[in-house]
Order: sequence, then C-alpha cells, then structure tokens
Amino acid sequence: MLEIRNLTKTYESPAGPLEVLRGVSFTMERGDGLAITGPSGCGKSTLLQILGTLDVPTSGKINVGKVDPFTLDEKAQARFRNNSVGFVFQDHCLLPQLTVLENLLVPLMVGDEDTMGPERARKLLDEVGLKDRTNHLPAQLSGGEKQRVAVARALVRNPQLLLCDEPTGNLDRVNADAVADLLERARRDHQTTLVVVTHSAEIAARFPRRAHLIDGLLADRA
Repeated sequence: MLEIRNLTKTYESPAGPLEVLRGVSFTMERGDGLAITGPSGCGKSTLLQILGTLDVPTSGKINVGKVDPFTLDEKAQARFRNNSVGFVFQDHCLLPQLTVLENLLVPLMVGDEDTMGPERARKLLDEVGLKDRTNHLPAQLSGGEKQRVAVARALVRNPQLLLCDEPTGNLDRVNADAVADLLERARRDHQTTLVVVTHSAEIAARFPRRAHLIDGLLADRA
C-alpha cells in the first residue's frame, strides 16, 4: 500500500518561500492505478520525485508498504529505491551503446543480487512485444518501441511502486495509446501500484483513478 499524508514541499526563492505542495494526502492499494493531471509548474513532477525518494519533502509522511523511506539512511534508501520503485520518464533514457536486453539488465547490476532477473527481463520483453528486438540497439527502434523498453526496464526488479512522469509526452497519439495500454496491463498483471503524471486528459482517462493537482493541492476526479 502507498500512503501519503499531509505532504508539503517549499522552496526558498529570492521572492520568499515558494509552496509547491500544500498538504497532499491520498492512499493506494497494491495494484491501484492513479493518473495525475494539472497545469505546467503545478508540482506534478515534484510530487513524483518525492514518492520515488529523488527529492525530500518539507513535511508530511510517506509509507510504501510498511516502509517510510525517509527514515532510512542513505545506503538503505538507495537499496529501497532500486528494489521497490520503478521509474519511466518522458525521455526513455536508454543507454545507446547497449542492446535492448542489456538496457533491461542495468538495474540488476546494482543492489541485491537477483538470480531470476535475466529470465524476468526476457519475459518482460516478450510481454511488451519486443522479443524480436532483444539484440537491437536503441537507435534501431522507433520512439514507441524505446518507451516500451523503458517500461519493461522499470518492471525488471518487480517493484511495488511504478512512477511515470509524462511517459507518453514524446509520442504520437497511436504510440501514446499503446504505451498507456501497456502501463495499465503491467499494473494488472504485476499488481504494481502505478502513479502516472500526464498533461493529457485522454491518457488520464485510461486509468482507474484520476486526480488534478492545482495550487499545491490534489483533488480526485471522476
């Protein structure tokens, strides 16, 4: 379960404190999917970065399962992030010199040993429809294929939490729909808690829960 309580984030600026998040609270069960929309600069990416421990909240509480990652020391927090959180960004962030399969294996090279990881990576490539691209380099893939590799890579450690920041932002409508379908299927099949940040109301509508972030507050949408 993901539990967020009264999360705030304030940055110091020359004009004074800038409140980006002003008491965000929500809960999600394992396998839930949430799409968050909102205008540019409203704090969507900041919220996602905090959930993934890439940024630190000013105040508030986060629990992923039974763990509050911000109570962990730096080494334990890095282990938590590697084992429990998967990330998909607008830019696929694939390493150009590595094959598709090798890109999936990168998260397995750090942290706890995972003897089943390579087998899981091959299975994931099959699930995302790229079994025949295993030995291709990223330059040999389309934009949609690269993003499907990025989704598979995010799932290779079988994370509890999958965080996606504008994962369809660089794709045309057909590929955007395909990646959104893939994320939903991954959520169901792997029972991963999924949080997607998007500007697209059409993409958001594909997910079971929707919320809108504005003025630092999160409101559910039907």
